[in-house]
Amino acid sequence: MKTLGEHAPSYVTIKNWVAQFKRGDFSTCDAPHPGQPKTVTTPEIIDQIHELILEDCRILAKSIAEQLGITREQVGSIILEDLEMQKLSAKWVPKSPNTDQRRQWCQLSEQILEFFRHNSNDFLSRLVTMDTTWLYHYDPETKQESMEWRHSSSPRPKKFQVQKSAGKVLASIFWDQDGILLIDYLPKGQTINAQYYSSLLVQMKDILKKKHRGKITKGVLFLHDNARLTRHLQSRRRASNVLITHPILWI
Repeated sequence: MKTLGEHAPSYVTIKNWVAQFKRGDFSTCDAPHPGQPKTVTTPEIIDQIHELILEDCRILAKSIAEQLGITREQVGSIILEDLEMQKLSAKWVPKSPNTDQRRQWCQLSEQILEFFRHNSNDFLSRLVTMDTTWLYHYDPETKQESMEWRHSSSPRPKKFQVQKSAGKVLASIFWDQDGILLIDYLPKGQTINAQYYSSLLVQMKDILKKKHRGKITKGVLFLHDNARLTRHLQSRRRASNVLITHPILWI
């Protein structure tokens, strides 16, 4: 320590050397020991990781590391830097439409565009729309569970909404360009009929009088969904009389 100063080996290291020399082991080379190699980014390892991901897009980095005998950090580095892939969660889409539905939606979109071109200044300010959706008590697959490895140029994965066996409640939601106007939760054991839907329209009128009276004055452009009850003649008349709509859009 006096000779080499802070660069001298520790006392424990010297003690181990002395014990090793007394046993007759005078080797100065490092003995083989278990552990991961410093470099694993080889073409073979990259191809193996890519094949595992192509077989199962939801495979975990931990599982890849265990199968190939490398660390999770090394797997993550190869996936991100060499394969240029990232894990994306699937986004919800309402349904998988067939050809006829796509054609119908295109036609309806063109009709809405005609309304917009006719009076683009007041179109959005007068527009009120609604939709119904089932709210489930649980989601059987979380956003994290739906994540898949994808290349940067690959499209984002999708998952379609499916019927679930858990409890649920039907919500009717009305909104305009400024936000939510009304959310109604259907009582248990009751169904939405023309009479019930008409009562929602009455509530909508009261809300518009308080928050957006200008919509009532100009005439509301009410955008319905294509559910049978909203197409019912009684619902149409109620919407026209209560909301003073001109015109009503039915999609």
